[in-house]
Amino acid sequence: MFVVIFGRPACPFCDRAKALAAQLERSGAIEGHRYVDIHAEGITKADMEKTIGKPVHTVPQIFLDQTHVGGFTEFDRYVRDEALLEA
Repeated sequence: MFVVIFGRPACPFCDRAKALAAQLERSGAIEGHRYVDIHAEGITKADMEKTIGKPVHTVPQIFLDQTHVGGFTEFDRYVRDEALLEA
């Protein structure tokens, strides 16, 4: 599984998503992750809406193997529901 996080600078939920993805990678639960700074890459929320297929109001927006999961809360819930990290 590969995680892609679309975020922006100074976003605490983006930082939490990056930290969780790094932890998953270290544990071997995922193959890797990539963080995309939407400001540096010139990606707008409208661009993300086209890809996701619904309105985007916040970042981060997270994909697992090209499937949109949602934001940090949904990503964290998925990790817990799938028991990807040992307690």
